[in-house]
Amino acid sequence: MPLDTPHITKTATLYRMVKGNQICPHGLKAKDLLERQGYEVEDNHLTTREETDAFKAEHGVETTPQAWLENRRIGGYDALQEHFGQAVKPKDATSYQPIIAIFGVSALMALAVSWAALGTIDIIRSIEWFIAIAMCFLGVQKLQNIESFSTMFLNYDLLARRWVRYGYVYPFAEAGAGILMLAGALTWLAAPVALIIGGIGAISIFKAVYIDKRDLKCACVGGGSNVPLGFVSLTENVMMVAMALWILF
Repeated sequence: MPLDTPHITKTATLYRMVKGNQICPHGLKAKDLLERQGYEVEDNHLTTREETDAFKAEHGVETTPQAWLENRRIGGYDALQEHFGQAVKPKDATSYQPIIAIFGVSALMALAVSWAALGTIDIIRSIEWFIAIAMCFLGVQKLQNIESFSTMFLNYDLLARRWVRYGYVYPFAEAGAGILMLAGALTWLAAPVALIIGGIGAISIFKAVYIDKRDLKCACVGGGSNVPLGFVSLTENVMMVAMALWILF
């Protein structure tokens, strides 16, 4: 009979900061990643600033956590991700994730509203609600830090460059129009507002991206986003214009 293959335990040594109630989140992520990769983790806590500084000096590192696999130092959480073949995005890398999240949740909420209000999925009404909900979400994103948004907005919006205060008005106009469209109230006001801000936005983005060929980040989900200015940003504004024209005509 074949001999049983002995089970080989993979071991890892981890040093991370745990000072009372202050726990390093990257340390927890590193521990979780190692355990998910099948490692038995020797979890060492650095409980004081002095202990942490001494550890960094001893090993010549600038940050914690630090992990060793089979007595070979790998590094921190990002280094572990790279070691296990997981993609690590630079902090300033562009990403469509914020806008995909907003549009995705808005679409699901529109379907939920249709079901709750009508007892069925009405495609036309769901599209209307989707655009209105997305406008509300996008407005809220901008209102979280209106100063940062207005600064980024000035990079490409044609009206904001002529009238700087428009960058402060825009988030309120977008969110307000979305709320009125969602309620089906004061559409005589909501539709023209959406038409104006969406139209100006579409023209501004088209000029910046497709005529001037500028490589910019979009302020559509707030001033701190890394969403690239381009087709998705243009689509957001075209949706507002389409919704406004649908309501008006």
